[in-house]
Amino acid sequence: MATATGDEAAAMDSISRAPAAHLSALNAPGAGTSQPETPPDGAEAAAPAPKKSTSGDGGVETAEEAVEPADPDINELCSDMFEKMSVFLQGELTATCEDYRLLENMNKLTSLKYMEMKDISINISRNLQDLNNKYASLQPYLDQINEIEEHVTSLEQSAYKLDAYSKKLEARFKKLEKR
Repeated sequence: MATATGDEAAAMDSISRAPAAHLSALNAPGAGTSQPETPPDGAEAAAPAPKKSTSGDGGVETAEEAVEPADPDINELCSDMFEKMSVFLQGELTATCEDYRLLENMNKLTSLKYMEMKDISINISRNLQDLNNKYASLQPYLDQINEIEEHVTSLEQSAYKLDAYSKKLEARFKKLEKR
């Protein structure tokens, strides 16, 4: 790293101490311009150079913050920003309201579906109750049918036994006849 010596150090020191004086020295009438200097965009002149003070303890320098005049476009930019932010927030709130309306409609439709399902289940329950009542009224007849079936089975067994016995008797009779 190179260190500045002599004239370079003096130039750097003068730039750091008085930047406005250095700029005016560069734009002096002998520097090629004959018009007085005006700040760009019609703004007011730059703030004065920061004030420096030295204290008695080692020569520490302090600087006060330069206060620049407000740019006239700042008010316009702020109002534009607020308008755009308002539009953005209104859009966000509108989207949120639409989401809530959608949820509300979905809840209403779901409620209607549950009401329909409730009506269907009530009808099914009523029909099941009717079927149970009819079955209960038919139960004595079903019991009679089961009893008759048992008797028929018993009679069938007796008929088979009788048939077997009659075949034995026939065989005996034929045996006796042959003798």
